[in-house]
Amino acid sequence: MPLPSIGRRRYRGLNGGLVYGPYSGSYFESDTETDIEHIVATSEAHDSGLCAAPLSVKNAFASDLLNLTLAAPAINRCSSSGKCGKDAAEWMPEKNKCWFANRIIEVRRKYSLTIDIAEATRLDAELATCTSTEMLFFADNGAEAKPLQNTEKQDALTLYDDNKNGRITCAEARKHNIAPVKKSHIAYPFMRDTDGDGVVCE
Repeated sequence: MPLPSIGRRRYRGLNGGLVYGPYSGSYFESDTETDIEHIVATSEAHDSGLCAAPLSVKNAFASDLLNLTLAAPAINRCSSSGKCGKDAAEWMPEKNKCWFANRIIEVRRKYSLTIDIAEATRLDAELATCTSTEMLFFADNGAEAKPLQNTEKQDALTLYDDNKNGRITCAEARKHNIAPVKKSHIAYPFMRDTDGDGVVCE
């Protein structure tokens, strides 16, 4: 399945437009060197309630940019260290753990997927250590990390700004099952937090 063009742009990294794999913090010459990876695996989603969803919802899940990333085949597939169809209790990436954990929760909420105690416990423990859930770009030597900025923000509008006015409303947030929206969420900068508590659409 070809990655939508916005998805390819989203993972162009710091180093000369190379393609970025957030799980390993690695760069690739082309997205043909990577696999398209479902952050919440399709098999895991099926077992978590997607099996009972209408075909239209299953199709939406399969191509939802919220749940897609790029990864080296050795990571994506069923190798000894691969993610395969494992959930977060069984596998976590080497890099971008906070982004990964938060994205799993967002996807599960959006599609009303259940979660078992082991995975919920692992995600809670991981997120408790996080100061940010933004994707980080690492330099080639692995030493430097920077948050994803313009492309991630553009994707927030693409994903949630249904009326294309440059803002995201609570109605739109609830439609996409991301409410309440916390300050760490990519949609937050485009929303109005009237009481300034870091959470919108409580």
